[in-house]
Order: sequence, then C-alpha cells, then structure tokens
Amino acid sequence: MSVSIAKQGYSLGHGHDEDAHEQVIYQETRDMRLLGFVLFLCSDVVLFSAFIFAYIYLRTTVAPAWPPIVGGHQLPRLDTAFATVNSVVLFGSGVTMHYALENFKHAKLRGFNAFMGLTIVLGTMFLLGQGYEYAHAQIGGWSGNIFGASFFTLTGMHGFHVFAGVVYLLVLWYQASRGVYTKERYFGLTAGTLYWHFVDVIWVGLFFLFYLW
Repeated sequence: MSVSIAKQGYSLGHGHDEDAHEQVIYQETRDMRLLGFVLFLCSDVVLFSAFIFAYIYLRTTVAPAWPPIVGGHQLPRLDTAFATVNSVVLFGSGVTMHYALENFKHAKLRGFNAFMGLTIVLGTMFLLGQGYEYAHAQIGGWSGNIFGASFFTLTGMHGFHVFAGVVYLLVLWYQASRGVYTKERYFGLTAGTLYWHFVDVIWVGLFFLFYLW
C-alpha cells in the first residue's frame, strides 16, 4: 500500500512538474511572439511615417494654398463634423476592445462576447462611414490633385488596416468560442487588442493632418 501511495505521489508530482514546464515554455513563446508582433507594428509605423512626411512636404512646399487651387478654384475643405463622429465610432471600438480582453482575462465570457461583437460592429461602421465620405468628397480622385491623392492614399491605407483588423477580430472571436484560448493563455487576444489600438493611434494623426490642420 505504501508503494502504491508513493507511486501516486510521484505521479502527481511529475504531472505538476510537466504543467510548470509547459507554462514556462508558453511564457517564453509568448514573449517571442509579442516581440515579433511589436516589430511588425513598428514596421507599419515606418510605412505610415514615410507617407505622412511626404504629405507634409508637399503641403508646405509645393502648393501655395491648401486645399490646393485646381482649375482656378480652391478645393473645399473636408467634412470635419462627419469625420469627428466617425472618429468617435473608431475610438469607441478601442474602448470596447479593451473591455473585451479584460472580461476574457477574468473568465467573463458573456461580457467578452458582448464587447467583442460591439468592437466588430463599430469597426464596420467606421469603414462604412469612410466609404460614404469617399463617395461625397469633392476633392478629386487619386490622380486629380496632390490633396486628393494624399488623402485617399493615407486614409485608404488606414482603412485597409481597419478592414484587416475586423477580419482578424472575427477569427479571434471564433477561436475563443472553440476554446483555443484560456484565461491563462490568450496571446492572440492580446495581439488583437494591440493591433486595434494601433489603428486608433494612427487615425489620431491622420485626423489632425486632414481635418484640423
């Protein structure tokens, strides 16, 4: 009997050691993935920065007036009021994404599903709002003038990132529903939250450049 108890104790201890070892491996892998994801976001910052500096250069050195004069008439300013409302929608989605992650970390799945779904809805609403603005902006197209080309290039690039983010969040939501993540292991959701905050921060800069400056 004592031998049986000893074996059982060894088995329990051995299982505990395996769990601890797996947790260490997961933490190391998570840290490497996090570093890789941060480097990816940094490369995106470089990409956006290059286009933003090009826009600032063109605005301050090439065109005597801004928005520029095309065909003897100065182009109208963009609809700042509409863009403000659309921006609030996007920034609101950043808040809901934060709470989605927090609810998942505390095993509150109902709250997680509600905030995750709301984040995806708000992100989609922002894209629809951007599409509406594209259809009604009287500033020419990509090849019409410097202002139109800069606006559609930078905001279009950002819009593509938002679209990719919505798809990414849908995948994460599906994975969470299938039990891929637990309250101890949820790196995918962390990465999704970081990415979503990233598109929020980029939009702050673009909003200032095109609507407030």
